[in-house]
This record gives sequence, structure tokens and C-alpha cells, in this order.
Amino acid sequence: MFLRRSIFLLSLQLFFMVCASAQDSVRVFRTLDSIRALPDDTAKVNAYLSKSRGLYRYFDKSGRENPFLQEALALSGRLRYPKGRAEAYNDIGTSRRNKSQYILATEYHEQALKAAIESKNELLIAVSHNNAGVDYRRREMLEKAFEHHFQALKIAEKINEPRALTVAINSIGNIYLSDGKYDAAIREFTRALELEEKGNNPLGVAINLGNLGYAYEGLNQLDRAIDYYERSLAVNQQLNNHTGMAICYTCLGTAYQKKGNKEAAMVYLQKALEANEQVEDKVHLAENYISIGRLLNEEGKLPEARKYIQQALDLGHKWTFNYILQEGYKAMADNFKRSGDFEKSFDNTQRSLQYKDSILEERTSTEFAQMKALHEVHKKDNQIKVLQQDQEINQLRIRRNLALVIALAGFLFMLIVGGFFYIRHRNLQANRQTLQLELRSLRSQMNPHFIFNSLNSIHRYIWSNNQEEASEYLTKFSKLMRMILDNSQHTFIPLNKELDSLRLYLDLEALRCNHMFDYQIIVDDEINEEEVLIPPMIIQPYVENAIWHGLVHRKEKGKLDITVTLSGRILEVTVTDNGIGRKLAMEIREKKDRLHNSMGMKVTEGRIALIRKINNTKDANVEITDLHGPEGEAAGTKVRIVLPAEFLF
Repeated sequence: MFLRRSIFLLSLQLFFMVCASAQDSVRVFRTLDSIRALPDDTAKVNAYLSKSRGLYRYFDKSGRENPFLQEALALSGRLRYPKGRAEAYNDIGTSRRNKSQYILATEYHEQALKAAIESKNELLIAVSHNNAGVDYRRREMLEKAFEHHFQALKIAEKINEPRALTVAINSIGNIYLSDGKYDAAIREFTRALELEEKGNNPLGVAINLGNLGYAYEGLNQLDRAIDYYERSLAVNQQLNNHTGMAICYTCLGTAYQKKGNKEAAMVYLQKALEANEQVEDKVHLAENYISIGRLLNEEGKLPEARKYIQQALDLGHKWTFNYILQEGYKAMADNFKRSGDFEKSFDNTQRSLQYKDSILEERTSTEFAQMKALHEVHKKDNQIKVLQQDQEINQLRIRRNLALVIALAGFLFMLIVGGFFYIRHRNLQANRQTLQLELRSLRSQMNPHFIFNSLNSIHRYIWSNNQEEASEYLTKFSKLMRMILDNSQHTFIPLNKELDSLRLYLDLEALRCNHMFDYQIIVDDEINEEEVLIPPMIIQPYVENAIWHGLVHRKEKGKLDITVTLSGRILEVTVTDNGIGRKLAMEIREKKDRLHNSMGMKVTEGRIALIRKINNTKDANVEITDLHGPEGEAAGTKVRIVLPAEFLF
């Protein structure tokens, strides 16, 4: 009756497991179909990858191939999306590594690295290097492993990516540890530990503390090793990480055993046993049984030791752990040898050797299977490449025909557009030449106007002064005229020449007005007066206007300031006087001569308007501002002349 009930319950449990598995399968394939319905683009590749990562445990447990990864890989190939290919290859390689298929894992991670380099994504390149490095380390190809992790390290340092950097440093430490270079391993693990602490990653802290313990144990510095194991244990206890706790207890037991403290060693191995019973992976539990059995062998408690070793062997047979069976029978042989039963010791030694041979055969068989699978992968990749090449050839033919049509249409379009712009450019050139001629005409009007005013000033000066001073005035005037005639031959002249002529003019006007005003010309230190160009005689009319309509009517001595600044390609000249202001000057002018208009001002305004048209810019204008005192009284005039800057070089 009891047997029937047990069989029924077992059958019911299997039935529910099958039903649950069937429901999971339906859910997975519905999700797959929903993603397949999306348009083919990089977002679809990313959706496949995201869903794959959420379901990787399901596929690993069921032993099935992950269709999401296969779809992501195929679509990335069609879209020529190397980043998607790299991520898919990395995930497939990691899945293979989790199944101990290290040869296949290496191949996929090498493919991931090639795709990552093609994508020029440095983080992805570093991750791919780290993955390939782990594969080679598992295959005990330490030199290749080091090369990959070192490349990952350099890239991670360059882009300041802490996760990839920590993985690379930790892996390099493990390589040194495997190679017996304990001092170098300690250096790398210490650096990795600092990064994990800085990144607030307690699991990484626990792992690196344990790694430091291994390295110090390798140097036979057992006290320091025990200290690091205890620190790692404390972090694992905070995380409630039973696997980590079990490993730390085992390491502590081994370290105390090496120190000769068998009592402490047994305490920690028993604690490891308790922790391992809560871990799904029974390999650790079986290894724990063997460690306790060996310790009891050393203590001479042989019957008790056999019980623990037998439990390890039972787990090995149940779960087909060949390595556990090899080590278990080896420990059992030692047990019988110590008890003097050499026949049973020999028998167990033979069994241990049989499982050792079985492991070698299994490894060879596994590697052969992986090589066969690798051949199939390459064969499939080549078939896909052939199909893609055929598809590309057809697409190239279509594109060639389309390109010819587009090229012909483009040629006609460019011919039309080119003709339009040629005609427009010719018209613009003609218009520009017209404007240049008009500008020269205005400038030529400016010269006689200025000469007339200057001669008038000399005439007044001669009548009001002696002949010697008149001679000095004429000498300066002739020098000024020579400069004006030289400058008038050019549309633009260096700023220093314009300012030299302006200083001569101001000196003459100051003499004429009996020094009724002072002046200063300030040029920004950043301006090279010989390189910056300015239209000739562009400032003088505003200076003249400031003197004769503002400063000469003052009772006290006046002041005239001229400043020149450059901002980018904008030249700004400011003429500021403290005269009587425009309103009072206009009243005085109306009383004297209602019909008089300033020819110099009008001509200059016309010149600036033409400069604005020629340069097709708004950065050519004149602003006149009335200045006022604290009580609102007139305090002078400020003229701001803005011009597009021209340069000699």
C-alpha cells in the first residue's frame, strides 16, 4: 500500500513538473513570436538580447539552445550590426563556459571580440577580452589568458570603466595565483579589493579577500591567510551567502590543518558541512566530506573517517561526479593503508585510477565533441556567408542600376543648379563691382570736402595768428594732405595709417581752436594696428562734427576720446565728446545757417551703407547717443561706428 502511494505521489509530481515545463515553453515561444513580429532593426536585436538574459537560467536548466540568442545573432548579421553580434556571441560563449565547454566558449568569445572591434565600442572590446581571458584560464592556457586580460585592463583604464577594470585585475591575479606567483597575485588582488570597496560591491570584496587568503596560504603565511579568510567569511555572513560561507569555512579548516591545529580545523570543516547542506551544488558537499575524512585519517580515527568518505562516494555515484569518485577512492585507499588492510587499499587505489582515466577519456571525448560542434558552427557560418554574398550581389546589381538612374538625375539637377548659381554669381559680381564704383565715387567726394574745410580753417588761422605759426600749420596740413592722397588710392588701409592721419587732423584743429580741447586715442592692446584694415577717412567726419558742433561752444576746455576695439570680426570705433550736445548745437546751427547740411556726415553714412551691402551683413552701422549729466543736463555726444573687420593676412 505504501509503495503504491509513493509511486502515485512521484507520478503526480512528475506530471506537474511536465505541465509547468510545458507552460514555460508556451510562454517562451509566445514571447519569441511577439519579438519576431517587430520590424527588423537594431531595437529588435536588443529586444532578443534582453529577453535572452532574462531567460538564460531556464535554457541552462532545460539543456536547450537559446533561440533568442540565435535570432539576435542572425538578425545582427543581416543588419550588419556588429555591436549586436558581439553581445550575442559573448552571451553564447558564457553559456557554453557555464557548461564547461571551454573550447566552444573560447571560439564564441573570440568571435565576439572581432565584432566588438568592428563596432569600435571600447567597453564591449574590454568585456570580450575579459571573457576570452577567463576561457583560456579555464583551459590552463595562462599566457593567452594574460594577454586578453591585459588588453582589457588597458582599455578599461582608458575609458575609466570600473567593472571591466576590476574583472581584468582580479583575473590577472588568478593567473598569477595559478602560476604560483603569489606576490604578484597579492598585488593584483589588493588593487581589485580597493576597487570593489570603492564601488560598494560586497560580493566582490568577499571574493578578493578570499583570493588574498589563497595567495598568503601559497606563501605559507598561514596567520595572514586565516585573517583574510575570516574577513571574507564576515562579509559572506552579512550577505547570507551560503556558498561563500562554505568555501571560507573549508579554507579556514585547511589552513588550520596545515598549522597542525587539527581541532580548529575540524570545527571549521564541520561548519562548512552545515553550510554546504544548504547549497544546491552538491560537489562542494562531497568535497567537504572528503576533507573531513582525510583529517580524520591523519588523526587516526579511521572508522569515523570511512563514514565521511563513503558519503562523498555515495554523492559521487548518485550525481556522476567522477572527480569526487577519484579523490574519494584515493582517500579511502589511504584509510585502509593506515589500518593495515593493504588488499582493500590496493582495490580502492585501482578504482581511483579507473576514475582518473575515465576523467581523461571524458575530457578527450568532450573536447572532441566540442571540436566537432565547432566544425559545424564554422560550416554553418560559411553557408550563411555564401547566402549573404549571393544576396549582396543581387542587391549590388539593383543598387548599380538605381545608382545609374540617380546619377543621371543628379547630373541633370546639378547642371540646372550650377547654371542657376553661375548666373546668380555673375549678377552678384556685377552688382558688387557697381557698389565698389559707387563707394569710390563717394570717397572721391569726401577728399575735396575735407580739403575745402581744412583750407577754410587755414584761412581763419592766418587771419588770427602770426606768419610763423601759419607756416607750421601749413607744414602739418601738407603732410596730412599727402597722407590723405596716398590713402585715397585704396578701399581699405591699415588702422595705424588711418589713426596717424586722424592725429594730424586733431593737432591742426587743436591749433586752430587755440587748444580749447584735449584728445586721446585708445586702441585695444589685442589689436595689431598694421594687420587690421579700415576704410580711409571713415572716422574723421564724426570727429570734425564733435569738435565744431560740440566742443568749440563750451566755455571750459573740452575733451574728446576715441577708442578702437575688436571683437571677433567686428571692429568698433567710439567717438565721445563732452560738448554742448546735439539739441543745443542744432539750435545754434539753425540761427547761423538754416540751409547748411554736413556733406561729410552724409557721404560717410552713404559709405557705411554701401559697406553693409557689399559684405551682405548687418554689422555695419552708426549709433549716436546723447549723453546727460546727473541732473539730466546735456553732457556731450557718443558716436559708435561698427564695421566688419578686414585683415591684411
